[in-house]
Amino acid sequence: MRKAMRGSISVRQAMATFGSALNDALSLIVFSFLDLLDILFCFLYKILDYIMESEWRPCYCSSSPKDMITSFGKILVSESGRSKVVTLSSSKLQLEDISDTLYCRSPLLSDVSRLTVNQLCRLKTVSSRDTSTVITSRGSAVVRSSTGGSPTTTVTVNSAIIQTLQGKIGGHKSHLVPRWSDCHCADCNPISQDTLFVKAQGPPDGNIVEEDVLFIHGFISSSAFWTETVFPNFSSDAKSRYRMFAVDLLGFGRSPKPADSLYTLREHLEMIERSVLEPYNVKSFHIVAHSLGSLIALALAVKYPGAVKSLTLIAPPYFPVPKGEQQPTQYVMRKVAPRRIWPLIGFGASMICWYEHLSRTVCVLLCKNHRFWDIAFRLVTFNRVRTYLMDGFFGHHHIGSFHTLHNVICGSAGKVETYLDVVRDQLNCSVTVYHGRNDELLPIHCSYAVKSKVPRAQVKIIDRKDHVTIVVGRQKAFARELEEIWKNAKS
Repeated sequence: MRKAMRGSISVRQAMATFGSALNDALSLIVFSFLDLLDILFCFLYKILDYIMESEWRPCYCSSSPKDMITSFGKILVSESGRSKVVTLSSSKLQLEDISDTLYCRSPLLSDVSRLTVNQLCRLKTVSSRDTSTVITSRGSAVVRSSTGGSPTTTVTVNSAIIQTLQGKIGGHKSHLVPRWSDCHCADCNPISQDTLFVKAQGPPDGNIVEEDVLFIHGFISSSAFWTETVFPNFSSDAKSRYRMFAVDLLGFGRSPKPADSLYTLREHLEMIERSVLEPYNVKSFHIVAHSLGSLIALALAVKYPGAVKSLTLIAPPYFPVPKGEQQPTQYVMRKVAPRRIWPLIGFGASMICWYEHLSRTVCVLLCKNHRFWDIAFRLVTFNRVRTYLMDGFFGHHHIGSFHTLHNVICGSAGKVETYLDVVRDQLNCSVTVYHGRNDELLPIHCSYAVKSKVPRAQVKIIDRKDHVTIVVGRQKAFARELEEIWKNAKS
């Protein structure tokens, strides 16, 4: 009996080893082909952009980082080996991190070659530790900062300097909004560009709002992820006590999709402040966030440490960066998008992350024509299946999804640990983390890594649930669990 069991285990191990090797071999072939295909599509889109819009559009694969960033009306600087953009306000100049994964994504064959020589690219030292000067198309600007570890560095400058820099940046040509390859419908292009789309659900007239709750969706999704699932399943008591807000993040759903935005973490935070916290006079609140939204939720909690009553994170994309890792953003990118054909959800993430032009093609085929696909799906299913998940997937433009993926998920590699330290040491709120055991996109050790940084966090692993069904399909149970979390939250 024991020999039979050992033999069965050995066979399973051999099959697993063979399957992994086959996946690696096929992935090498497929992604090497996609590397070449993306180059071809780069030239194709340059021609199409010129025909349709009478201008060449810069891209990250064929333009220098400086040229690409300045095309958005920004100044690019280098500080301690990290790229930053200069953001201007009335009297402040800010240095804001952008992810080098936007313009530094090496082909798979190149990565394999580097691995065979002991990953020489990881041993390269940073060429300069000082802030360097980057020349724009009309002049130059020198920015120095002594706090390279902070997410954003603010320097107060004379208003004349601000006007000068605004003049230098303002000379760039504004691009058409939306682009020819984007959807032009009213839902995808709201009239108001100043605030996010917000779905608010509060107590009936006359009832006093006791507490506020902010829901933040994940990558390539929308507020419908919450409003079509948990919102209808809250108890009448919860609906009479809590005011709930579900937002479409910048670049997604029915929210603005500005062509001159880099969709950084700061921009996402400011839009939430402008769309929810300020107009609704929200002073304290609970946060519920899924996937990408967990990173924004952590940043929001750190910015308002005394206002957060509870923090509920679902499948947070937290990959602790090993000590000594000199390219944290590249490390996270390879974890989030490992360039493997299996599982399929990982293959999709790799396509979107690694290939600027192929992912744009997906948007042209699906997002630009989302009304056709919606009708087709309804016909095939005889209108018996709700399509809110499809609406969330189709409701984005390429520029928003591509930059959000790199600047928020990959670009937060060096910040999340600091955020979690602040949550552990300075916040007094409860922290609950949910993860589906069958999640093939983000492994469950991401949630356990959060608990290793915040020991009081409660991690709940849900069997037979994945990245989406952790909420969708168990919305009734999840709504009750949320009510219990809010009820027990410390004031």
